[in-house]
Amino acid sequence: MPPALVYHPAYSVPLPSSHRFPMAKFRLLHEYLLRHDLARSEQLHEPMPISRRELELVHSRPYHEAFSRDRLNPAEQRRIGLPATQPLVRRSWLAVGGTLLTARLALQQGLACHLAGGTHHAFPDHGSGFCIFNDVAVAARVLLAEGAVRRLMVIDLDVHQGDGTAAIFAGDPRVFTLSAHAASNFPLHKQTSDHDLPLADGLDDDAYLAAVGGGIPELLEQVQPDLVIYNAGVDPHRDDRLGRLSLSDTGLMLRDRMVLELCLRRRIPVATVIGGGYDALEALVARHGLVFRAAAETALQLGL
Repeated sequence: MPPALVYHPAYSVPLPSSHRFPMAKFRLLHEYLLRHDLARSEQLHEPMPISRRELELVHSRPYHEAFSRDRLNPAEQRRIGLPATQPLVRRSWLAVGGTLLTARLALQQGLACHLAGGTHHAFPDHGSGFCIFNDVAVAARVLLAEGAVRRLMVIDLDVHQGDGTAAIFAGDPRVFTLSAHAASNFPLHKQTSDHDLPLADGLDDDAYLAAVGGGIPELLEQVQPDLVIYNAGVDPHRDDRLGRLSLSDTGLMLRDRMVLELCLRRRIPVATVIGGGYDALEALVARHGLVFRAAAETALQLGL
């Protein structure tokens, strides 16, 4: 059966026209997947907002209340880079719930994909880099607390280091964090993941796939995770405004298929999130669509 997909119409909220975050991409990605027969009504699942109890497994109450009530100070707001409007607050709680739902569906079905998520720069007591709550970290903590999994692995291939995720799980042997990112890119001050792969500017498809793909099989065998959460950020693309790497569309597609196959052939369930990407909306949405195409093709190929 085709992979489960998680989406909510409230994921795209109004932003000033001059804002550089491509907020419309979530709505447009949903439309793109429907138009290209990569999403059907029976695949789509709508999340509920994450509960306060679940969110507080990662984020402090003073922080999430200050954000949700628009009480962050100007420096804290600038660090996030998004205005704390009520639609954005609702969207933030929904998107975390969406990643948790995606992870649950992956455990049930083997593979599930979220049309949002990957806000990996959020720390327990502050947001950063367009990231308010760390959806992957919250989902992981909830599943661990419930006993649904014993070990997880986060494979983060966004062009920016997953610094918030690395910091949250530092010293926690239940969650293995892997981040392959442009070494010279944001954030300036990196955290320490369980496995960091800092990449040189300008790395192209072949060099990237060799560097990233070479170590994943051994790590999967070493960690033996019950679930992989895969951040399929498309900002390693050569045309991305905030990137610095040089992958093509083909390179991104091969990357996504590689990660999915390496996990699924070992019968490790995978939940995907879309991560970052910064370009003209039409091109960007098509790039985000690649992981959904890879998921559909891999599920068909492996008979999931």
